[in-house]
Amino acid sequence: MSKNSKVIEVVFKGERRAIYRNRNELEITEGDFVVVEAERGQDLGKVSLVGSLVRLKRGKGETRSIIRKAIAEDIAMHEKNKEKERTAFGVCKEKIKHYNLDMKLVDVELQFDGSKITFYFTAAQRVDFRELVKDLASVYRTRIELRQIGVRDEAKRISGCGICGRKQCCSAFLNEFEQITTQMAKNQQLALNPSKISGNCGRLLCCLRYEDDLYVDIFREFPPIGSQITIGEKKGVLNYINIFDGKGLINFRDNGQEWLTPEEMKKGTIEYVA
Repeated sequence: MSKNSKVIEVVFKGERRAIYRNRNELEITEGDFVVVEAERGQDLGKVSLVGSLVRLKRGKGETRSIIRKAIAEDIAMHEKNKEKERTAFGVCKEKIKHYNLDMKLVDVELQFDGSKITFYFTAAQRVDFRELVKDLASVYRTRIELRQIGVRDEAKRISGCGICGRKQCCSAFLNEFEQITTQMAKNQQLALNPSKISGNCGRLLCCLRYEDDLYVDIFREFPPIGSQITIGEKKGVLNYINIFDGKGLINFRDNGQEWLTPEEMKKGTIEYVA
C-alpha cells in the first residue's frame, strides 16, 4: 500500500473501530499494529483498512492521527496490559458484589499508555456506581470510566459465531447497528421462531436486513399472499412465492396446484387482499 494512503481504520479490543489520518506518511498496511492519538494520551490498535476502502464516519471534529508503527516494546506493553485487564476484571467484579449493584460486568479495556481504564457493563436500568468509581480510582490511580452498553454491544465485544457458522457480523465488520424488524423475517418467509432468527445477543439477526430491499422489490411484482386468483375456469389462492424461481404457488379449489409467474397471474382475475 502506498504512502499516500492518508485514511486508516484501526480496530481495538472488543471490535471498537475508529478512523485516523496518516499525516506522517508512514508505510502502513493492513494487519500492522500502530500507536495512535487518544482523547488523552496514546492508544494501540491493529490496522483493519487502508486508503480508499475506508469510509469516513459522519460526525464533527478533526480525525486524530497515527503517531507511529508499533515497535517490539509497544507490543510487549500491549501484552502486559492484557494481563492487567484480566486482573482488573476480577477486582471490579468483586467490588460490584461488595456494593450489591445490579449490573453485569462485560469487559475491561486499558488504554495503551495506562491513562484510562474503561469498564463495560450491562444493566436493566440505570445504576448509581459513583462509589464504585471512587473505589476503583483509589486502587488504580488513573482515570476510570464505567460505560453501560446494550446486549448487542455486549455480543460484539465478546464475539462468537453465528448460526451460519461464521464470525458474528457485529464482531467482523459492522460499525453501527441498524434497526431490524420481524417484518424483514416475514419478507423472507422465515418461520418466526426466536431460536432461528435471533443472534447470540437475543435480538433479531443483523443479516435479516442485508437482502430485505431485494425481497421487497420482488414481492411488489406479485399479488399479496392470500389473494384470490382466477385463471379461466379455475379459482385458487396464492399461498407461497418462490423468489428464486420468480413464481407463486396457486392452490386451486379442485386441490390442484400450479406455479405461475406474476405476468401469468395478471392474465387472469386477481382479487387482492389487504
